Amino acid sequence: MMRVTEIWRFPVKSMGGETLLDAQVTDLGIEGDRGWSIFDRVTGTTLTARRAPELLFASARLVDGELVISLPDGTEVGDRDDDALSAWLQRDVEIRDAGRHNLDEGGVYEVPLDAENDAEWVSWTGPGGAFHDSAQTRVSLVSTATLRDWDRRRFRTNVVVDEPGEDDFVGGRIRVGDTLLDVAKQIDRCVMVTRPQPGVDRNLGVLTTINAERATFLAVGCLVVQPGSIALGDRVSRSG
Repeated sequence: MMRVTEIWRFPVKSMGGETLLDAQVTDLGIEGDRGWSIFDRVTGTTLTARRAPELLFASARLVDGELVISLPDGTEVGDRDDDALSAWLQRDVEIRDAGRHNLDEGGVYEVPLDAENDAEWVSWTGPGGAFHDSAQTRVSLVSTATLRDWDRRRFRTNVVVDEPGEDDFVGGRIRVGDTLLDVAKQIDRCVMVTRPQPGVDRNLGVLTTINAERATFLAVGCLVVQPGSIALGDRVSRSG
């Protein structure tokens, strides 16, 4: 029987996140997940660790519904401290709140065509409401078997389960707690999973292995059919 062993929320796109005992799930995913991003005013793109790997060395959490960002030196800033973020990143940036800005469209994202050579990039626009890369992913799920001994922080997945088989859910629906999810796709992985972050070394072999043994995919992406709640220990089961 597959059960939830970890729940993760990442309030700011590409920054470290927080573990939860339980969470509310809305149409947009886990409440507060990817609710904020760092917007590059010069390029007009949503800044991610693909372009700015230093983002991985900051982390974000929600305290009584308010965003708190912890910078690598221990400084804590809020969701309107654009100057502090700009000084740290040495870029002209602003913190964007998907709720406050009422964005009909999501961020503009970039990815290099070659994991080992970032000379050429492609870009696309994500869905509105929160800062997710794909319109087919609001909640992501992966098993401990698929993760192997890799640090799960590399993959920014929301839900970790204790039994293999998540890939078999694609194209169907699952119930987690009282939340109903449509498992829309496998998640294609990029260079970001190789990047260093606190306690995690740079490792190009992670992506090489995923490409060779899993055809570039790790974890599954889900859309929310019926909002609800999820908690550690909840059963994950097929629905219909």
